Amino acid sequence: MDKIRVGDIVARKSHSQDILFKVERLIGNDERATALLRGMEVRLYADAPLVDLEKKNPTEVRAYRQDFIKKNAEMVTRIFQRRAVDSEKNLGRGNIYKKSSTAETFELPGKVLHIDGDKEYLDLCMTTYSQLKIKAKGIHAPESQHPDVVSKYLPKFIPDILVITGHDGLHNSKKDFGDVNNYRHSKYFIEAVRRAREFEQGKDDLIIFAGACQSHYEALIGAGANFASSPHRVMIHAYDPVFIVEKLAYSSIYDVISVKDIIDNTITGIEGVGGVDTRGRLRIGYPKSPY
Repeated sequence: MDKIRVGDIVARKSHSQDILFKVERLIGNDERATALLRGMEVRLYADAPLVDLEKKNPTEVRAYRQDFIKKNAEMVTRIFQRRAVDSEKNLGRGNIYKKSSTAETFELPGKVLHIDGDKEYLDLCMTTYSQLKIKAKGIHAPESQHPDVVSKYLPKFIPDILVITGHDGLHNSKKDFGDVNNYRHSKYFIEAVRRAREFEQGKDDLIIFAGACQSHYEALIGAGANFASSPHRVMIHAYDPVFIVEKLAYSSIYDVISVKDIIDNTITGIEGVGGVDTRGRLRIGYPKSPY
């Protein structure tokens, strides 16, 4: 068996090698040594004995990444198709727009502040925000620093939508899903949401998505998040926060969006993400300046 090193891409044999991870850290150097793992596609931290890990070759890693890219591209295509339909609906609101055309109006979608514990995922999300024409500011910081980062940057940027995410997961030996201390990073996400709600209480004035894989969903919603993970303590896809944000940013302020419609916009689905009915953040402007 190839020796496993930090930076290697591996899978867990005990979990049917369903997820690929990058090795972040090695603990110990004997037959009981373990590795701290970061999901390559899902927002999960996990640990596993080295004997449970199988190192993946470049061909396998390439195929996994291509599937990741394909899922994202398919979702982006669906989003632009949906927007074309929504644009016609928004144009028909009010008498002023009925005699207008899309060439005479302009859109002001919601602005985003995205705080992420994973630099690679943040970069991918920022690229996708740009593709989706969403104005976003990204801040990378370890999950333990998220409460202070929220307090510092929320008053500075005044976003419409706040994303607080990174990696999370249940400790392997802990089975009490109600105890926040049994989660790697949920307590930091919860405190960050509380800080944000001290700044802005209105759920339609500041929309918050918080959490990562297996996060304490009920506590995050209870702290004031509009949307959170993970109702069934499952994995969530790296791009799920972005696709939830997009639906909200490009839904009209006239519309209260059902949770089902928003969750349908994700890759993971209802077991991974949930929330409460929330009003959209898109405003239509008229007339459009020729300059």
